[in-house]
Amino acid sequence: MTGTGGSLPRRVHAGYALGSLVTGAFGTVPGLLLLPYLTDTLGVAAGVAALLVLLPKAWDVLVNPVAGRISDRTRSRWGARRPYLLGGGLALAVLFAAIFAAPFGAGPAAGTYVALAFLATATAFAFFQVPYVAMPAELTDDPAERTRLMSWRIAVLALAILVSGAVAPAVVTAGGDGVPGHRWMGLFVAALIVAGTVGAFLGTRSAPAGTVGESEPSLRAQLAVAGRNRPFRALLVCFVIQSAGVATVLAGVKYFADQVLRAPDSGPTLLFACFVGPALLVMPLWTRAGARLGKRAALVAASLLFAAGALALVASPALPAAGVYAVVALIGVGYAGQQVFALAMLPDCIAYDTARTGRRQAGVFTGLWTAGETFGLALGPGIYGLVLQLSGYVSSSTGVAADQSATARLGVLLGFTVLPALLVAAPVALLRGYTLTPADLAAVAPGSDDQGFVVADESR
Repeated sequence: MTGTGGSLPRRVHAGYALGSLVTGAFGTVPGLLLLPYLTDTLGVAAGVAALLVLLPKAWDVLVNPVAGRISDRTRSRWGARRPYLLGGGLALAVLFAAIFAAPFGAGPAAGTYVALAFLATATAFAFFQVPYVAMPAELTDDPAERTRLMSWRIAVLALAILVSGAVAPAVVTAGGDGVPGHRWMGLFVAALIVAGTVGAFLGTRSAPAGTVGESEPSLRAQLAVAGRNRPFRALLVCFVIQSAGVATVLAGVKYFADQVLRAPDSGPTLLFACFVGPALLVMPLWTRAGARLGKRAALVAASLLFAAGALALVASPALPAAGVYAVVALIGVGYAGQQVFALAMLPDCIAYDTARTGRRQAGVFTGLWTAGETFGLALGPGIYGLVLQLSGYVSSSTGVAADQSATARLGVLLGFTVLPALLVAAPVALLRGYTLTPADLAAVAPGSDDQGFVVADESR
């Protein structure tokens, strides 16, 4: 697909952004509810549950680049990407509901079923997400327009996280908790995924159309091309580690609400409202900050804000509930900026590679990107589950969390605060390797070597 240099119609902005209902729901709800579903409803030990959550999503590290390669080579009357938005999204909705169907009750068989259903769901998601993330680099050649497109997307993503993350636990409670409540929740999220799938497919039908450029002849060659893109390497590694940090927060919300706030019913919903609500309000401010500071500097600032808020939550046992929720809102402000700038910098890396090599291979880069993001989002709950196991967390098959020791409650707290702060703050040092500016991108010539790329401004 050949991009355009001008502004995109608002209907394309809105249509593309609706796909974030899909990515937001699937990126949020399993990370939020799957681990406690396994430990507190199906009676699976925390360490085993961590592996059951980690391994199916880690599979996407292999599947996502393949999905990118396939979509790069697709030719259809709907374009290269849109057929996968529709097919992958609808399959994802059906399989997501199946994860929480619980046909085997509780115990080892139930845990095995969840792992297999989650594996199939993650595969379907790969074939939606990779083409979806590849589209911005092909819709427009203007870096500023890509930032606007990402702002729309992140705004809808924040709304999707708010709706899915805040409402899904409430649906579980309204459905009677335990297995019945989770079945209703699975259907609710499946309906949200269908809405996002259809909206993105129809909303982008008037987007600029063209032909995706020729890919490298093999997957190995494609990976080698991506590896030679220094800014992409730096951004990818940073984002993967930070995704793991964000995922530990998601994984710990239910446990934090139960064991620290002592609010198992209302706590998860309020935490998510405080986390996402401010993000919807501050997105225009982050966009202006990016225009003034540069994307890299704004990403660093947002990451440090997230980490500072997470560290402040260590004092949660001594804080009033209102104070805890206020700090969570601060973390949400940092999270909003972190997401919008990382996603706005990715298409710049893709466009840089196109200018450098003369080939448009967005699917390769987004395949690696989404594989890394998926791995990070899977690693977070895995690490959090390991922390619970080491701290002595006791599982339950009743649908209600068991009474925990002081050590287990400390593990819940530290896994929700110190661990994500470190995972989000530490990798910003890697961004020294990200050296793209709009001026650099405009100046680079097709076929030039990455090592010969001249950095216009080291102060970003």
